[in-house]
Amino acid sequence: MKIFNSIDSFHSDKKAIVTIGTFDGVHVGHQKIIERLVENARNRNAESAILTFFPHPRMVLQDQTEIRLLNTIDERTSLLEKKGLDNLIIHPFDKAFSRLTAEEFVKNILVDQLNIEKIVIGYDHRFGRNRTANIDDLIEFGEKYNFEVEQISAQEIQEASVSSTKIRTALEEGNIALANQFLGYSYFLTGVVQEGKQLGRTIGFPTANLKIVENYKLIPKEGVYIVESNLEGRKVYGMMNIGTNPTFDERLLSIEIHFLDFDADLYNQKIQISLLKYLRPEQKFESVALLKTQLEIDKNQTLQYVEKL
Repeated sequence: MKIFNSIDSFHSDKKAIVTIGTFDGVHVGHQKIIERLVENARNRNAESAILTFFPHPRMVLQDQTEIRLLNTIDERTSLLEKKGLDNLIIHPFDKAFSRLTAEEFVKNILVDQLNIEKIVIGYDHRFGRNRTANIDDLIEFGEKYNFEVEQISAQEIQEASVSSTKIRTALEEGNIALANQFLGYSYFLTGVVQEGKQLGRTIGFPTANLKIVENYKLIPKEGVYIVESNLEGRKVYGMMNIGTNPTFDERLLSIEIHFLDFDADLYNQKIQISLLKYLRPEQKFESVALLKTQLEIDKNQTLQYVEKL
């Protein structure tokens, strides 16, 4: 897959089959569209291309927006790379770009720069200045500028009508099972392991302290999760706590993972943590001994869960 950091840098001698969107989460609904896109391109001897944007348009157009995204831009790129695409165009979204009229966008971007033969688009896609144009407008432009429009219906995407917003809500409520169902994979966090206060080590539960640089990345509901990661070439399971360590009177949010059957120095390494199951909310214990007892219960639950995988 070729990656382009702006529309201006894209070039292909072949016609393009294109889809457009932020694709936050690359969830099962997005995957339906991408599968159709890739299939179209192969059948027509054309190139498949996704036009996506970063920053997210809401970050640019809404003052003080607190939108949290399911993927960092690197995570989104990695997920899309697995889908058999020929081209990924990540265009910097700014206010000037947002002011393009629908026809300017179609003529200047899709037709002149992307050399579009066909666009494959979701049923609810809107575009152009203030997102005023819809699928009917796109079909009219297709007739005018000689490209096809294929619409993916809501039923085809999924009966439950998957959306990135629904997945964000599920994660914020700790409903990791529903979020993972909608995503089609386990939600994951990517970060660098940093040295913490090593409080877990003092009670027999050493942890890797995960630092996520991108402040727009959605961190799920505080609590304890069963997780997995690929470390040193093998799958490793563990328990992760998202919270403030109230038993130790901490204040700052931290993400700490205790890995089972793994003991190696991970400091300064970039790792990816997939969330499998939500175990319980974070709570303050009256003593460190009671916390340790609960962690043993969490560990046994994790081991039982892993045995069934």
